Amino acid sequence: INAEYMGHFLSVYFFFVPFFFVPFCLFSRFSLYFSKDTRHPMRRVIAALRSGPAAVATATAARRGLSGNAMVSFGLDASQVAVQETAQRFAEKYLEPFAAEWDATETFPVDAMRTGAELGFGGIYVRDDIGSGLSRLDASIIFEQLATGCPCTAAFISIHNMVCGMIDNFGTEEQRQQFLPSLVTMDQIASYCLTEPGSGSDAAALRTSAQLDGPDHYRINGEKQFISGAGVSDLYCTMLRTGVDGPKGISCVLIPKSTEGLSFGKNERKMGWSNQPTRQVIFENARVPVANRIGDEGVGFKIAMRGLDGGRINISSCSLGAAQKCFELTLRYVAERKQFGVPLSSLQDVQFKLADMATRLHTSRLAIRHAAQALDDSDPNATTYSAMAKLHATEECYKVIDTALQLHGGYGYLKEYQIERYLRDARVHRILEGTNEIMKMVVSRSVLA
Repeated sequence: INAEYMGHFLSVYFFFVPFFFVPFCLFSRFSLYFSKDTRHPMRRVIAALRSGPAAVATATAARRGLSGNAMVSFGLDASQVAVQETAQRFAEKYLEPFAAEWDATETFPVDAMRTGAELGFGGIYVRDDIGSGLSRLDASIIFEQLATGCPCTAAFISIHNMVCGMIDNFGTEEQRQQFLPSLVTMDQIASYCLTEPGSGSDAAALRTSAQLDGPDHYRINGEKQFISGAGVSDLYCTMLRTGVDGPKGISCVLIPKSTEGLSFGKNERKMGWSNQPTRQVIFENARVPVANRIGDEGVGFKIAMRGLDGGRINISSCSLGAAQKCFELTLRYVAERKQFGVPLSSLQDVQFKLADMATRLHTSRLAIRHAAQALDDSDPNATTYSAMAKLHATEECYKVIDTALQLHGGYGYLKEYQIERYLRDARVHRILEGTNEIMKMVVSRSVLA
């Protein structure tokens, strides 16, 4: 090939690339957001990606080391990686830079959560005529990434989504249309009310009562304890005693914040989760329409437990995201920090700790994603798998965060570093959505059945 021919070829090539190929690529990408498709942005992105080869993103991730995205994206197809990366970018831009200040000032980041709702995070597994229509597996991927930026905020978005899912799955079409549109945008925020001062792990012993007051209303009296979002949330999905003692006498009722007779206790001072309010919810002759009941009378406990199956997967994912972030911070720290004339990463004891951390992260991720897939598939053992995932991931990921703090030494204990906050936020994951001791009871009953 002579030089004159090569010169003509390069001239044509460099003319066509900027003026034709680049605009085509930009139009293809931005058309996802400016199309007339009325679905949530997340659904449009996924639909576009599913028209292409699913293996591309997975193969790209697999070429990176385990310190990169290969471990985090293991087993995901292209659409799931797109969901993952969307949540990751949101966490990096809207959560992580502000999380320390929110923690210090006890600021509930409603505006940031509403920004996330614009991406579909306010109704992740609500059917796509109203919500994002994603799977429980997709949700676990999202919450893992959100928790890398702020475990506390991610956990509250999980609670909000749990309520949305309960309305979507068990509510009437009228209830779906009444409550969900404003919830999926997070213009209104929802809280889940099960625990009471006298009934924690023994949830079926709850005493807050709802008695018929005429044919169309309940009159409600009692207290709920440790309610996330209480005093700020607009809607309270509440388990109430409408019948006999035990689980068969419990019903699920949606109670608006504006209800007369509804009040709130003081904002609790907590070890972690400082940027979301936690209060008592108090009912004193609160009058609520019977039409706000989700499902029939007496099925509320079943609805609550079904909600907790997904909630346990979500909170496990929050532990995983927090631990993954601490692991990544630790990898950088031990490579840069020198003691005795060598980087910490060259010391065998440190290497062994890193190996344990990576293994705990990987096994936790496998347990969570297996449980999420079981829930998507309506597997009869989904409740057991969810309990296993919650038990394993919240315990093992807490160990990862604690080891990360140890490897950072005194710096890990300082509030100007992230790890001590992640440790404080993750500790409660072993208590809420059913304590890990209750998870062991769930699992043991299943294996002995």
